[in-house]
Amino acid sequence: MSTVSSLAQALPAAAPETLYQFHDSPLLERQQQQESNARSYPRRIPLALKRARGIHVEDVEGRQFIDCLAGAGTLALGHNHPVVVEAIQRVLADELPLHTLDLTTPVKDRFVQDLFAVLPEDFRRDAKIQFCGPTGTDAVEAALKLVRTATGRSTVIAFQGGYHGMTQGALSLMGSLGPKKPLGALLGNGVQFMPYPYDYRCPFGLGGEAGVQANLHYLENLLLDPEAGVQLPAAVILEVVQGEGGVIPAHVQWLRGVRRITEQAGVALIVDEIQSGFARTGRMFAFQHAGIVPDVVTLSKAIGGSLPLAVVVYRDWLDTWAPGAHAGTFRGNQMAMAAGSAVIDYLVRHRLDEHAEAMGQRLQGHLRHLQRDYPHLGDIRGRGLMLGVELVDPHGARDALGHPAALPGLAPKVQRECLKRGLILELGGRHGAVVRFLPPLIISAEQIDDVAERFARAVQAAVAVA
Repeated sequence: MSTVSSLAQALPAAAPETLYQFHDSPLLERQQQQESNARSYPRRIPLALKRARGIHVEDVEGRQFIDCLAGAGTLALGHNHPVVVEAIQRVLADELPLHTLDLTTPVKDRFVQDLFAVLPEDFRRDAKIQFCGPTGTDAVEAALKLVRTATGRSTVIAFQGGYHGMTQGALSLMGSLGPKKPLGALLGNGVQFMPYPYDYRCPFGLGGEAGVQANLHYLENLLLDPEAGVQLPAAVILEVVQGEGGVIPAHVQWLRGVRRITEQAGVALIVDEIQSGFARTGRMFAFQHAGIVPDVVTLSKAIGGSLPLAVVVYRDWLDTWAPGAHAGTFRGNQMAMAAGSAVIDYLVRHRLDEHAEAMGQRLQGHLRHLQRDYPHLGDIRGRGLMLGVELVDPHGARDALGHPAALPGLAPKVQRECLKRGLILELGGRHGAVVRFLPPLIISAEQIDDVAERFARAVQAAVAVA
């Protein structure tokens, strides 16, 4: 493994390297004029893309970039992978129906069998699947309907820092206040928020095992104490690794404890695997790190092989809703199902879960080496190829655990410096101070080293002007 931080330190300011400059192209100008003010990514990543393959994208000016955003984790096999392209072309060549609502087809049946085959045995043996509108947020909406119908209860427990989508019900579960403030009431008092086991910023000021145990004790008391003042909820919903919330992995003992407590209380456990599923974290599904069996799993992003698709998979005891209780016109996307089957097959045959774990460890090693010279890299965390770096002010005030405060202004600078060097990364977390890595799972060791080197140069440049 190369000593990335030493390399970055040794580089003189005028060292020759490719530094892209950005200006408004006609496409970007028209986008700014005609698209909604709600557009997000183009504000931080001002690119007009024309071609892509593997981990690389090329813009209209011919500049190439390493894509470590990958459709917010959608592109498990990268751009235009041959097995995905072939699957889509086969559907078109065979004149298969492209739009079937929820009528079945051989392609749909194959996809369901392929998906169930990679689910843990304890979960799939009595599992049911519901195809939703083709977005992850609609899978979350379906899950909410499902558990409320089955339990007869209406409230849900969600977690601070959580992200489950942008529709009204899913937005009610979001930890971030920004997108919710303009809307006023969403689900009213239907959501109770709990602290998430954010080890670096432990909400109890404890950290480690003590923080995990305090968190579980709090949840157990809330659900089982008859004087807790909170109605028993229909479900608890969580992300095993919070993505938009700052790439925060939950401790496996906390996950096991939540499963034990919810089972004891008769509360359904919903696990949102929309971004973390399909080998992203080093296991096929992130909840497998803890060996738990959820009641409901929401899936999207990588499940459609780059095409829109979303499902909710759940245990049979919840299947009490009526026909038509959840529908959606575009829940029969045959090309997405064919591409999804191709992706699942490739993930399994090439053991990309193990590869993601190894490449994630390699990248973390580079980042920790860089951290020795740049204490602005406060916390390096995640699982597999779902990683984050929290940027901090090493000279600022310390919290209860002795960690320096977040430095929000540095993250956009690092992101811009990365883009100048042909590396696309996204931000997230509290105050937008976390730089996130979500590369395609096919990324090689050599490419990981390249990503780390570009990031090191970007950090060096950003810190120099911070």
